[in-house]
Amino acid sequence: MIHVIGIGLEGALGLSESVLDLVRGATALVGSDRHLSYFPEYLASRLVLGDLTETIIAIRQQLIRWEIENKPSVNNYIVVLVSGDPLFFGLGRLLVAEFSPDKLTFHPHVSCIQLAFNRIKTPWQDAQILRAQGRSMETLIQALQQGIEKIAILTDNIYNPPAIAQLISSLDLPSSYQFWVCENLGGNDERVQLWDIETLKTQVFSPLNIVILLRQSRSEIQPLDLSKISTFGIPDQLFFSYSDRPGLMTKREIRTLVLGELGLQPKQTIWDIGAGMGSVSIEIARLFPDSTIYAIEKTAAGTTLIEQNRQRFKVNNVISIHGEAPDILHHLRSPNRIFIGGSGENLSEILGICSIRLSPGGIIVLALATIEHLNTALNWLEQRKRIERSWSYQILNVQLSRSVPIANLTGFSPLNPVTILTIYHHSLFA
Repeated sequence: MIHVIGIGLEGALGLSESVLDLVRGATALVGSDRHLSYFPEYLASRLVLGDLTETIIAIRQQLIRWEIENKPSVNNYIVVLVSGDPLFFGLGRLLVAEFSPDKLTFHPHVSCIQLAFNRIKTPWQDAQILRAQGRSMETLIQALQQGIEKIAILTDNIYNPPAIAQLISSLDLPSSYQFWVCENLGGNDERVQLWDIETLKTQVFSPLNIVILLRQSRSEIQPLDLSKISTFGIPDQLFFSYSDRPGLMTKREIRTLVLGELGLQPKQTIWDIGAGMGSVSIEIARLFPDSTIYAIEKTAAGTTLIEQNRQRFKVNNVISIHGEAPDILHHLRSPNRIFIGGSGENLSEILGICSIRLSPGGIIVLALATIEHLNTALNWLEQRKRIERSWSYQILNVQLSRSVPIANLTGFSPLNPVTILTIYHHSLFA
């Protein structure tokens, strides 16, 4: 029989009397040097955890020896000491894979994740828990880009708190996070602290630490100092975005390309169809304060975000329109430029109205995420050119990656591919 006992930094003091009796009565005790040091009075057989394969072999050989000697398991058993909950990213998972269930009994301690969230007084049933130990950071990057509300990270000596802070700084995230570091949980030297990310990058932490990231609510986000923000290419995280889908926005790199393709000039009227939370509209409004931008969005949540971002960036030339294209387009002033960032299933109809309402010499730019929408747009263009040969287009397939720190090295994290379709009318070149 194998008893797998979870233990915390408080050592034997954190174990119940019944579990302590199991330790005292064990024929063999297996654990790390730290775990074994909690029981200095233990004089029987000890095995220090090192190579896991060798440890498994040693345990199996001991069990076989007892079976051959016909020794009853009630008096002869092995105790394996592990940290916290044995079946939570612990040795227990390996033991379950190697030994039959009837050979194993688990006695969990409070896990480090439980302790961490309780120390910062935060419910954690909806947290995403990641293990950085010996793994790449790709899963963490995805969680951050998706704006997961609560993230707990089991760190190691490479992917430590400063490395995670450096990663967050490099990502230009749509959400801001509180950064908690919880060290030596349950021990006499326990430390739980909320850190500023820039300050944290130069700190040294105990090897026994956990990082908790909590997405900040809108009320916690600081007001903008507009004098320090570039006019062109606003960082993604400065926009208010959807609380449940913070990554749902036209990314900064794509926005800069779209703005270039639009060929903007002063005193124009621009339609931003499927404006989402208004990032493209805000960029145009700051570049051309004498232009008028109609930000058209069919969802009430999106329209609210457009208004909030308009106020946040103090632009008065963005007009938020709550309505669905193409129907709403009939009521707007004819545009010089049109950007289509979202169209649903109405792309052909939207393009039809746009081609009629577009001022002479105008440009339509589409940012397309799927092959199907690109195919719809190209089919519409071919049909339109049969009627009026004065239309031309250019396709730009954009596949970008952002650099991200990987321990002491640098790798790349890809953005979703986007196809930018730019449609011109011949009078532009007349």
